Amino acid sequence: MKKNIAIIMGGYSSEYEISMESGKAVFDVLDKNKFNCFRVVILKNKWFYINSKNQEITIDKKSFTLKLNNKLVKFDCVFNAIHGSPGEDGEIQSYFEKLSIPITGCGAFQSKITYDKIKCLNYLKEFDVKSADSISLNINEKVDIDKVIKKVGLPCFVKASKSGSSYGISKVYRAEEFENAMKTAFNEDSDILIESSLDGIEVSVGVISFQGEIICLPITEIVTHNDFFDYDAKYKGKSSEITPARISNQMRSLVTKESIKIYKSIGLKGLSRSEFIFKNKVPYLLEVNTVPGLTKKSILPQQVKLAGISLMDLFESLINEALN
Repeated sequence: MKKNIAIIMGGYSSEYEISMESGKAVFDVLDKNKFNCFRVVILKNKWFYINSKNQEITIDKKSFTLKLNNKLVKFDCVFNAIHGSPGEDGEIQSYFEKLSIPITGCGAFQSKITYDKIKCLNYLKEFDVKSADSISLNINEKVDIDKVIKKVGLPCFVKASKSGSSYGISKVYRAEEFENAMKTAFNEDSDILIESSLDGIEVSVGVISFQGEIICLPITEIVTHNDFFDYDAKYKGKSSEITPARISNQMRSLVTKESIKIYKSIGLKGLSRSEFIFKNKVPYLLEVNTVPGLTKKSILPQQVKLAGISLMDLFESLINEALN
């Protein structure tokens, strides 16, 4: 009997549109001979199923069920394609854990850690994972700019702690630029991270669990045509994503080991994509993503293709992992 799979997309953050594209990509790829697939949009004010006629049918939030033709539809598994909140911050995972409905990817605890850049980098320092010199600030704290510059130097990056797709990130070159940069970051989150700028090769490393194995995918080198890998570089073609990365075997070995260590140390499942910059041939972690972009143009699907794995097989494996 075919399993009912809810592909959840949308979300509450600035990444809504990107998530909608990822969710559609999953829906298009999943084998309809094996699964009954339902596109489900999760918004703050409403949750709904989109049928084949693009009509919206309300989801019962108490039970996560659906009424179709006077029949109650229950879901065997949820495929998480929500970037940002509530898909990556642990909120949706906690909800489905309470309902005992399996969901792809990692659990609530792991999601809470990885979605918060400050928490994630602090947690991984215990496992000797290197990252840039940084200072964290809350929106209610007074800021001593001179003290910040003394710690992290210039240029530096000002980032929202809980945000993705480069929303809320600015590169700061002069002291007078901090006010606008912090305002941009605080628009996304009440906590911000100010990090030293690292000059070096930037890479993106996908680690996945596939058919019971943890696999490090071919590494992607990021060459941005902008000042850094910002939103336009990621989504508007202003960067080159080179897979496999043009790095030495030693660097490849180091960042592969580091990525798998991160995956295991946090206790991740399903998909992950970690971003690093090499400084003196040593990888420094920028962030960890647990719901990476899933369209054919996204980095992780490019890596999966080069690894000789079809997206259909990967997505089916994620569902089976969740069900088991």
